[in-house]
Amino acid sequence: MEASSVKASATFSGGVHPAGNKELTSHKSTVSAAIPKRVVIPLSQHIGAPTKPLVVIGQEVKKGEKIGESGGFVSAPVHSSVSGKVTAIGNFPHILGMDMASIVIESDGKDEWVAGLKETKDYQMLSPDELKKMVSDAGIVGMGGATFPTHVKLSPPKEKPIDVVILNGAECEPYLTSDHRLMLEKPAEIIEGLKILMRILNVKKGYIGIEANKPDAVEAMKKAATGSPEIEVWPVQVKYPQGAEKMLIKAIANRTVPAGGLPMDIGVVVQNVGTAAAIYDAVRFGRPLIERYVTVTGRGVKDPKNFLARIGTTFAQLIEEAGGLTEDAAKVISGGPMMGMSQYTLEVPVIKGTSGILVLPKSEVSTKPYGPCIRCARCIDACPMMLQPSLIGLFIEKGHYEDAKDYNLMDCFECGSCTFVCPANRPMVQWVKRAKRELAKKKN
Repeated sequence: MEASSVKASATFSGGVHPAGNKELTSHKSTVSAAIPKRVVIPLSQHIGAPTKPLVVIGQEVKKGEKIGESGGFVSAPVHSSVSGKVTAIGNFPHILGMDMASIVIESDGKDEWVAGLKETKDYQMLSPDELKKMVSDAGIVGMGGATFPTHVKLSPPKEKPIDVVILNGAECEPYLTSDHRLMLEKPAEIIEGLKILMRILNVKKGYIGIEANKPDAVEAMKKAATGSPEIEVWPVQVKYPQGAEKMLIKAIANRTVPAGGLPMDIGVVVQNVGTAAAIYDAVRFGRPLIERYVTVTGRGVKDPKNFLARIGTTFAQLIEEAGGLTEDAAKVISGGPMMGMSQYTLEVPVIKGTSGILVLPKSEVSTKPYGPCIRCARCIDACPMMLQPSLIGLFIEKGHYEDAKDYNLMDCFECGSCTFVCPANRPMVQWVKRAKRELAKKKN
């Protein structure tokens, strides 16, 4: 069945319509960022156990060489993004707002690949287990921002068979255009990555969900999928957070992930388009995940751009390559304005889940204090998970975390829709993060 205007109405209940601001970079082709003179590569770039260093200070390494070994099944190895010398192993600034274990490598400028990377032209002949091992060895994680190790998603229990794979190309987060550019510039690689995913999971039907405000990306992906009737491109309604996993499943497959459940519970696996492209590179060329598309944008930088940047490149370098900060730059965010995290230093590095760097000027940063909940229920109308954010917020504000949990706190994926519509400017997302953190401490 061909994608049609009917599908453009596919969506979910709730949601909001923030200003997109994608025109700053959506028309700009991706450029390769300069090879960093020094990279800081965190050992935690994924959900799960941190990796264990495989190198020592003073050791020479090559681009693509494994420098961190997986710390468990839910983990992913890390690789050097440059050739050079290991100069430090210790705690360094991380985008999560704390210092975390990292490996620092000074580039030798040669940019030499590690020996032994294997090209596989006939990868279609490999078994699902062989393909899955290649994905795992390459250190691939969810590149939409969630950073869940991809090989784990591709290992559902036997009692939960998968019959649908969805690639997420919605990119509903304002300002960000890295996935948009990837779909325009590497559509064939994304399609091949999807086919590899489908082979691993023994799935006969694949979908690519793209917000309808990206007609050029829809057309590029449809053209790349020509001759592959098992793959369907779906334009979905422009609404935030349309690109959230559970929302995209509802819009495309019309299935609802149960409270506390996972997509695999209803036979679906969702992967980002960037993840699919990385899978193709790993399987076809043997390349580990050492670089990614990153949008550097906002009216706080002089020349917003889309970059292909090495993992470990500092925010400072990419912002400088985007013309530097404007005089009234006030806030730097890793990610977008809805789900991103403000940064306290520009020395944090790009990691596998860094889709964008947003710099806001003073005029776009609110300094308004929050007030008491006025019971307007706008947050309840906006919540895509059909929760009661106002009540959850009141519980958390008073420190009643268990009560908040009883009202399905853990089903909140922190999209920020409630905060966006709140006339009292209540910091619901920050409170939810705090409550989850405090509950995790009690559990441990």
